[in-house]
Amino acid sequence: MNHNHNHPRKSRVERHAKDYKKRRYALILLLSIIVFVIVAYSAYLYFRTKEAVDSTYDNSAHVQIKHGEFNGKNRFAILLMGTDTGALDRTDEVGNTDTIIVAVVNPKKKQYTLMSVPRDTMAQMIGTPNFQVEKINAAYSIGGAKMAMASVSKLINVPIKYYALVNMKGIMRLVSYAGGIKLKPMLSFEYGGYVFKKGQLTHMGGGGALAYSRMRYDDPEGDYGRQKRQRQVITTLIEKTVSPGTLTKLDSVLTSVSGSVKTNLPFDALQQIALNYRSSTKKAQNDYLHGHNATIYDASYQVQSTEELQRVSDRLRQELGLKSELIDNNETYQNKRNKERGFDFNDSETQDYTIFNDYQHQIQEEGDN
Repeated sequence: MNHNHNHPRKSRVERHAKDYKKRRYALILLLSIIVFVIVAYSAYLYFRTKEAVDSTYDNSAHVQIKHGEFNGKNRFAILLMGTDTGALDRTDEVGNTDTIIVAVVNPKKKQYTLMSVPRDTMAQMIGTPNFQVEKINAAYSIGGAKMAMASVSKLINVPIKYYALVNMKGIMRLVSYAGGIKLKPMLSFEYGGYVFKKGQLTHMGGGGALAYSRMRYDDPEGDYGRQKRQRQVITTLIEKTVSPGTLTKLDSVLTSVSGSVKTNLPFDALQQIALNYRSSTKKAQNDYLHGHNATIYDASYQVQSTEELQRVSDRLRQELGLKSELIDNNETYQNKRNKERGFDFNDSETQDYTIFNDYQHQIQEEGDN
């Protein structure tokens, strides 16, 4: 009898090795196709989004951005402005910026701070050929974004290089494309056909959010109350827009609002901010300049005490990682001269406030010494 040598039986893996190889190659091929489709779609979204963002870029307020400036570790400030005009590409009317907020992003604390500047705040217009004092909301209509940033920066002694401007149409569309926002109104009121109940969680679309943030005359706190509601809408909207559900619609959102937004942050910078600073949206701090009612040239103004300007300056500079500096500008000079004439910042009544035009001469003399 011829005996053959016994061989161990082949394992299941060995017996099906060819099948596994075929399946593995098929799986790799399938994954490759999926990855290719994702990359291709991402590239399409990227260029579509870039096109939308590029249309919002304001080259007239161009600023040099250093390599790594938005690496997720550096802090920065941006001036947020809102205007009641229509489309921003209109040339017949620029409009005043009735919403002015200095936003400071602090990744170290994983938070951002919103500091409202009342629209009627008395301030020197920085960049005019001659000494000029106006309400701060006129800076943009007089000298564009550059003058607005320079004037607010000088007012509170905080460096501001970047800005974003949005009009009513843009706010409505942004809220709408985010699927609306939910918040609890700070007070009960009716405005523009919308009814708001204090403390009642309310879903607001674009029109509702705009109405909620615009009402002023029925608020016991006047413009200060409106500023609080505006910051509430902005913080709620930021929380909503960084959610995955909204980010997937980024292309549609940006395309829709591109005609209603202007900024001097280029696409690459915005992309880096979106990627590197999402954790900084986890917590928001809200504050505002507390002014005093005053009459200047028969017009109603808000004047800020030197102590209040110093408080706000100290807080924002600390958030930016900067040392505190003694604030010294036109406003502190005017305050000193007016206090000598009897203006009392502790008096809640409206008082007359005088603008002394010799401030410019004083600065020139100090520069010559």
